[in-house]
Amino acid sequence: MKKLDKLIIKTFFGPFVATFFVTLFVLIMQFLWKYIDDFVGKGLDTWVIIKLMAYTSASLVTLALPLAVLLSSIMTFGNLGESFELVALKSSGISLLRFMRPLLVLCVGIAVLAFLFANYAIPVANLQAKSLLYDVTNSKPAFNIKAGEFYSDIPGYTIKVAQKDPDNKTIHQVIIYDKHSAGGSDQVILAEKGIMGLSNDKQFLLFKLENGWRYEERYSRMGNTQPGDLIRLGFKEYTKAFDMSSFRFSQTDVNLFSSNQQMLNVKQLDVAVDSLDKQLQLYQKNVNAYVTTRYSFNKWKDTGWLKQAPLLKVAHFEDAIPVQQREYAWQHAAQSIRDTQMTLESTSKDYAEKFSNILLFKVEWQRKFTLAFACIVMFLIGAPLGSIIRKGGLGTPLVFAVIFFVIFNIFFMVGEKMARSNVLTTFSGMWLSNIVLFPIAVFLIYKALNDSQLFNKEFYYRLFRTLKRLLRHSPILLTVKPNKNKDA
Repeated sequence: MKKLDKLIIKTFFGPFVATFFVTLFVLIMQFLWKYIDDFVGKGLDTWVIIKLMAYTSASLVTLALPLAVLLSSIMTFGNLGESFELVALKSSGISLLRFMRPLLVLCVGIAVLAFLFANYAIPVANLQAKSLLYDVTNSKPAFNIKAGEFYSDIPGYTIKVAQKDPDNKTIHQVIIYDKHSAGGSDQVILAEKGIMGLSNDKQFLLFKLENGWRYEERYSRMGNTQPGDLIRLGFKEYTKAFDMSSFRFSQTDVNLFSSNQQMLNVKQLDVAVDSLDKQLQLYQKNVNAYVTTRYSFNKWKDTGWLKQAPLLKVAHFEDAIPVQQREYAWQHAAQSIRDTQMTLESTSKDYAEKFSNILLFKVEWQRKFTLAFACIVMFLIGAPLGSIIRKGGLGTPLVFAVIFFVIFNIFFMVGEKMARSNVLTTFSGMWLSNIVLFPIAVFLIYKALNDSQLFNKEFYYRLFRTLKRLLRHSPILLTVKPNKNKDA
């Protein structure tokens, strides 16, 4: 490796690391903004949130890498162009392609690492992240009783307090409705005052109530429709315990999500697609066997009656059936058609569902290669673009990077949606963004090699001034006089 190669790699590496972590942070913030309502108010442990962020960030690495490569390559070549180092290199006989070669090799290595990471690490991270996110979104909010409102998040109970003291423990005018008391009876508890608190093992919520009444209605043995006994008990002190097991965060077995396409590597996706293909072939065989055995279209059975038609003096097939059996024949034929239609519609629905699943697995298979190759395409755009604009820093490169990344993301999402809908093949749909951006990269490289003035505002200013001067002195310009003759 020559000193020039070490210089360009060293210049590129710093902005790449910085922009990668900034991009990853922005994508994580987007994830948090999407699910912030599912996190707030559930009393989640800090460790659970950290694990969820770690697993989610791992799944976003392959999406952050192309943008980081694009932005850092624009910044690197923009800084070199702004400091006239590119001019010095070109004047010494070193072409831009030779100057891009070490970074191109580095970006190819980044693409290979991105593919390996997407193939082996991201499926595991997705499995942990999806299962953990499912548990978080389906967990109940933390216990929080508000004054003047009915609270029914505890299974089987409805609670209302008229007032809460600032200590958040002392409550007044308490109403507790127990819907599953022992013996199948309904129970209502009224108390003037109480104190809320957790048990020592934090398994139960304790209400220590004072000066109240317990009302219990017991149903008769004849059933709930028959009136029973109403019992009223007064108390000075009474402790009511509520089971808090439903509020504890519990993690679902991750194996329940292991069959999802996002949790598989390339080899596992190939096995899944092959298995689904065999199921589709089995559907086709079953339909063909069902139709051919139920409806045998034999030539002699269809056309044999025509030979006897002149002898029977009939013009239609209906006339050959005895009058007393025609209604039965048509009803039997209609019922047979309805049964066949129901069977084929059910089979068609199952077939469409299996085919959609195959498309999802094929889309995920292509995604692992598409995002990896996007790192190379983004470098081929960023390097010549930076040498053309010749602006360093973060301002101008960030604007161009965002523009091209938005274009990439739009075509990537549109192509993925069209591939999932079978509008395009999975290959053309998932590679649509790279197919669109690669000709742009070739065009920018061509312009950079020829020292293009594509993004130089002085070039456009001089061009506009020249055109204005030519138009001013052009003999072709004519002055059209208005016609005073109204009848013309």
